[in-house]
Amino acid sequence: MSTPPTPAVRKQPPISAQGEALALGLLGVGLFALSLPMTRLAVGSTQAPQLSPEFVALGRAAVAGVLAGVWLVWQRAPLPGRRDWALLAAMAGGVVFGFPLLTSIALREVDAVHASLILALLPLFTAALGALLAGQRPSAGFWLCAFLGAALVMAYTLLHGTGHFALNLHWADGLLVGAMLSAAVGYALGGHLTRSRPAGQVIGWALVLSLPITVPAAWWLRPAAPVQLSAWGGFAYVAVVSMWLGFLAWYRALALGGTVRISQLQLLQPFLSMLAAAALLHEVLDATTLLFAGAVLAVVFVARRMPVHDASRPVPRPIPDSRS
Repeated sequence: MSTPPTPAVRKQPPISAQGEALALGLLGVGLFALSLPMTRLAVGSTQAPQLSPEFVALGRAAVAGVLAGVWLVWQRAPLPGRRDWALLAAMAGGVVFGFPLLTSIALREVDAVHASLILALLPLFTAALGALLAGQRPSAGFWLCAFLGAALVMAYTLLHGTGHFALNLHWADGLLVGAMLSAAVGYALGGHLTRSRPAGQVIGWALVLSLPITVPAAWWLRPAAPVQLSAWGGFAYVAVVSMWLGFLAWYRALALGGTVRISQLQLLQPFLSMLAAAALLHEVLDATTLLFAGAVLAVVFVARRMPVHDASRPVPRPIPDSRS
């Protein structure tokens, strides 16, 4: 009897690459986790407004774009190919314009904890788009973990603050959903581009490509009145760390570990954001939050060990025994 061939499974990166991808992914998630609290500091609230949401969104991209340009010159990075420019433009639309602008406007209306929970489904959308672009077919076990993690976060969203399941949505939630979709597109396209060029060059060129828009817009939208020093501190963080250094770590992690798998680390981001909000904005962190954080961490741990198949090669069917 002939032995049936086994399904084509995407090879795991070497152990050293897996460890580096995990470390960089966690670093990126940790840096991004501070983005929402820092953005909240920068824009203020409806009762005590600070920098305008539009200035924060476009100004952070302008500062990061200048830093990226200097870095690209120092690295003597080659220009992207013709086909890459369109992908870089689409990526910039997601992570340079869409996500920062929509979250900045929303965070003027809702607090950082609320926003972090609405954005908690980002890993699921990033994994789906990343699999499509990379020609991968995650296993059923992987998707089960992804949906379970998303369900845990959604359950927390409904339960937290009331003690019972209740749906209380704000109009800014629509902006946050749009921000989530924008980031998923940008992350997936960025992960796809890092397969052919270094991660730093990918985010660097996306930021530089946006400079003709971000620099004039940021200058036009600059504040006309003094704002608190803490607002400028929040702006500095999202410009230098969230928009530049965090992306360096994150896209390198996507390149080493794969978009589908590394994106699941983002399930931890809402809870890290809440820890930051508790420390910086004095928001309440209760036992329920810690319980759900532990459950999500367990799901991420299991998801990283689930196989991811290569969709470019169909799973062969067993060859029947020709002997009677």
